[in-house]
Amino acid sequence: MMCGRRSGALAALLMLAVAARAWAGRALVQTVDSVGMTVSDMDRSVRFFTDVLTFEPVSDVEVAGEQYEHLEGVFGLRMRVVRLRLGDEAIELAEYLAPRGRPVPLDARSNDRSFQHVAIIVSDIDRAYRRLREHRVEHVSAGPQRLPDWNPKAGGIRAFYFKDPDGHPLEILQFPPGKGDPKWQRPTDRLFLGIDHTAIVTGDTDSSLGFYRDLLGLQVKSESENYGTEQEHLNSVFGARLRITALRARSGPGIELLEYLAPRDGRPMPSDERANDVAHWQTRLVSRDGDAAGSLGKARARLVSPGAVALPGRELGFTKGFLVRDPDGHVMEIVEAR
Repeated sequence: MMCGRRSGALAALLMLAVAARAWAGRALVQTVDSVGMTVSDMDRSVRFFTDVLTFEPVSDVEVAGEQYEHLEGVFGLRMRVVRLRLGDEAIELAEYLAPRGRPVPLDARSNDRSFQHVAIIVSDIDRAYRRLREHRVEHVSAGPQRLPDWNPKAGGIRAFYFKDPDGHPLEILQFPPGKGDPKWQRPTDRLFLGIDHTAIVTGDTDSSLGFYRDLLGLQVKSESENYGTEQEHLNSVFGARLRITALRARSGPGIELLEYLAPRDGRPMPSDERANDVAHWQTRLVSRDGDAAGSLGKARARLVSPGAVALPGRELGFTKGFLVRDPDGHVMEIVEAR
C-alpha cells in the first residue's frame, strides 16, 4: 500500500512538472483575494468578527440558482454571503440557508489535513489575548506562545490559536521587529491590523508545491522547521514537528503549508466534504488566464465545478470562476480578473 501511494505521488509530481515547464514564465494566479469559510449562523458570525476582531462589513448578498449550484458543487443551494475587511485584507462568510451542511467535528485537530486558519496580525498580543478572554473565546493554544530564538525564521514571533463560534481555528500573531511584512511594524493605535496568511495542513509538502508553486505560480518566500514545547502548545499537538513553507502571489495574503513531520496521525480530508459543510474553507484566487479551468483540467487537478462557471451578475464580486481542490482536498476558488 505504501509503495502504491508513493508511486501515485511520483506520477502526480511528474505530471505537475510537465505542466510547470509548459507554463514557465507566467503565473496562473496573480492575487490572493480573500479567504472564505462556511458558517451556521451568519448574524452570530458577523457579530463575532466585527465586535470582537473589528472587521468591517463590505457587502451582504443572497444568491441562488443553477449557476451557483454548479460553482459550489451543491444542488439546490441558497446562500447568504457576507464580505468583511480588516485593513487591506478580506474574508467571506457563507451561510447555506439550503441545504444545511454538517457542523465542524468536535474532535477536529490541528494536524488533520482538513485544518485551515487565517493569521490575524495584532499590534499588541497581550492586549489582544485579554480581549479574546473577555469575550470567552474557545482556546486551542494554552495561551500566547513565543517561538524560541534558536529558530532563526520564527524566533520572537508570538502567536495564539483560538476558535470562532462555529469552531473554525483562527490565529492572532505578532511579528518582532525585522520579521514579517514591514507594514505590520508601522505605528498604529489599532489592535487588529489585517491578515498575513492562511495556513493549511498538507500530507506532503512536495506534492502541494507541485500544485501551488508549479501550477498556480505562487512563489516560495520562506521555509522553516518548527518544533519544541512552544510549538506543541501553540498547535495543541503533543510532539509537533512541522515543516512550514510560505508562498505568496503578487498581492494579497500568503498561503502557508504546514506538514506535520510528527505526529503523522492527522486524518485526511473527508472524501465527501462539500461547500455547505461548516468545516469548509475556500480561498479566492484571481487569475488573468482566460482558460484557467482548462489549464488545470489538462493537469488533472480535481475540479469541483464542471469548469469555469459564468454567473448572472456580480453579487459575489466576479462573473466567472470555478472551484478546484489541492492534493489534500483544500478548495481554491479561482476567478477571472476583469
